[in-house]
Amino acid sequence: MESFVVLLPLFGALFAMPVGRAIGPRAAELLTTGFLLAAAVIAWFLLFDVTSLMGDDGGGVRTIELFTWISSGGFKAVWAVRLDALSAVMLVVVNSVSFLVHWYSMGYMKEYGEQPRFFAYLSLFTFAMLTLVTADNFLQLFFGWEGVGLASYLLIGFWFKKKSANDAAIKAFIVNRVGDFGFALGIVAVFYVFGSVEFDTVFNAIAANTDITPFGQNAGAPIQALTINFLGNDWHALTVIGVLLFIGAMGKSAQFFLHTWLPDAMEGPTPVSALIHAATMVTAGVYLVSRCSVIYEYAPNAAAMVTLVGAVTAFFAATVALLQDDIKKVIAYSTCSQLGYMFFAAGVGAYDAAMFHLFTHAFFKALLFLGSGAVIIAMHHEQDIKKMGGVKDVLPFTHILMVIGTVAITGVGIPGLYLFGAPFGAAGFVSKDMILEGAFAAGEVGRAFGYFAFVLGLMAAVMTAFYSWRLIFLTFWGPSRAPEAVRKHPHAVPDAMMAPLIPLAIGALVVGMAFYGQFVGDNKQEFWGDALYFKTAAHVEGAASVDHAGADEAAHGVVEHAPADTHGGEAEVAEAGDHGEEGGHHVPGWVLWAPFLAMLTGLSLAANHYLRGDPLKPGILREGGMIYAFLKNKWYFDEIYDYLLVKPAFRLGRLLWLEGDGKTIDAVGPDGIAASVAAGARRIVKLQSGYLYHYAFAMLIGIAVFITYVLIRAGGGQ
Repeated sequence: MESFVVLLPLFGALFAMPVGRAIGPRAAELLTTGFLLAAAVIAWFLLFDVTSLMGDDGGGVRTIELFTWISSGGFKAVWAVRLDALSAVMLVVVNSVSFLVHWYSMGYMKEYGEQPRFFAYLSLFTFAMLTLVTADNFLQLFFGWEGVGLASYLLIGFWFKKKSANDAAIKAFIVNRVGDFGFALGIVAVFYVFGSVEFDTVFNAIAANTDITPFGQNAGAPIQALTINFLGNDWHALTVIGVLLFIGAMGKSAQFFLHTWLPDAMEGPTPVSALIHAATMVTAGVYLVSRCSVIYEYAPNAAAMVTLVGAVTAFFAATVALLQDDIKKVIAYSTCSQLGYMFFAAGVGAYDAAMFHLFTHAFFKALLFLGSGAVIIAMHHEQDIKKMGGVKDVLPFTHILMVIGTVAITGVGIPGLYLFGAPFGAAGFVSKDMILEGAFAAGEVGRAFGYFAFVLGLMAAVMTAFYSWRLIFLTFWGPSRAPEAVRKHPHAVPDAMMAPLIPLAIGALVVGMAFYGQFVGDNKQEFWGDALYFKTAAHVEGAASVDHAGADEAAHGVVEHAPADTHGGEAEVAEAGDHGEEGGHHVPGWVLWAPFLAMLTGLSLAANHYLRGDPLKPGILREGGMIYAFLKNKWYFDEIYDYLLVKPAFRLGRLLWLEGDGKTIDAVGPDGIAASVAAGARRIVKLQSGYLYHYAFAMLIGIAVFITYVLIRAGGGQ
């Protein structure tokens, strides 16, 4: 059964197009959607089976080896299905959202055609992501990592006759290759240091501080203090590995500097946007960092990089979303910002909170994307929210669902109020507040960039509330700004598109409260088991004997593989998981209320501007201003990259093509030889005149030369 949770989407991808050609598009839709439904049911069963949700301590780590994938000398990589709490959570997220997206697509793609190809791509994408999250080694993980890259290229460029779609697909593919190059180097570094790419071998060696001798070296050292020499300098081995792996995560999860592909990915069909942004590709980086939590716990500088980049991304993407007018791009930049929250949570050691937000985010972000797809269909494929207004009269049910998604993402709840042991509020309120509290708690114990992440996270929360409610007010409320034909004759939205939004809306409201105790609350130790790693304070003594090669924190000796209530730090960290009697963090009362007040501030600003008078009236940031232009042009990243990278690459390519290839290689090589042969042939052809006396004269010359040669040879013989 464990294998089928991964293989069923592959079967759907393989059979969708043959079945579509043989029976019809509807059969392909039902086949792939049915396989995903079965995979989602199995995934939920496995979540209860391998975790403490059954009321016991869970099943721990379970690995099902399917076959030996690569065996060469001392290197071996198996193809396996690894099941623990971390992979089980991802299986639920990926399969559940993918099933709902398949179901939704049965209505969305009806008027576009080519359903078999589209559903085959969706299922292939899902299979690649499932391969990634159930990998038992870095190489299999990399296979799934590249698989989702390939499938995203196919899905973003699904409308391949549309130039903008092709350009967006190529951009996503190339930008991800930048990050994947770092990831590949990280895997090479893992093998160089440990002689293996198996998770258990690598992680257990780090946790036990085993003496490690890197490949080809004569001497080693305890892994937590091991350095490797590169370019004449000694580098902390775990820091190098952590940084390289995180570069891969930056590309896949669209973090600052490698984020530019994400908004352009909106060129694909809306279900693609929901699948990529809510549950699969963009969350792969967060999963990778959480899976490698033991590496980052003993590589504090690498963890600091994760925190810094995540915090900056959360703030940056929120600023850009403020002025976006494309309904899908507003939500896309929102995804980028929420991923930043997850990363800085992992960076400060709150891996449980990062995965909790990943889990809750899948529900409300899929809801927002699929709800926006219904709006786009009803508005005759219009995506500019400034050309909408009054849509709640056309789509009242969609309006309610989108408001629920907005309530969830902005974090509506009541601080300090607990219901059945969990904070009372929507999903985003419960999970995002845990991240901010964790960042503040990490700052209090000296974890790098903890306070910085907390401040930027609060500022991003204000902006999240503003742009999220701006979308609601401009799209659904107020007078309609759509053309007369659209207002009088909106497109009907199929029931198949609306039904999947209901379970997502329910999840957006309650999954935070329902799973709080297991993910981050009192039961989290039993829930996560050995899937996540946290340093405990049990073995602080002897930390002075371990040198981290310049790192800010010393390793804590041999530590237990136990997810204690910690977000970094010293002896008091063991208590960092207590928030009164209800779990959470020891933080001042104002920290608990700060996210809620940030949400109210953003909501108030949006309501004041867009619900009073003309919603399109100029605001504080007026058109033509420097700040307006800066944010409207997305901090000019595309223009900077175009100037620094794209245009020089084109100029270099043109130089190598015209001067290098054309005038040098071709001119001297193939073209030069061909020209010489042709010129020689033209000269030889002139000897064939067709006149008899020319041939007789040539024969006489030949005879004279021959006789002369014979006489010379005869004279030499005497």
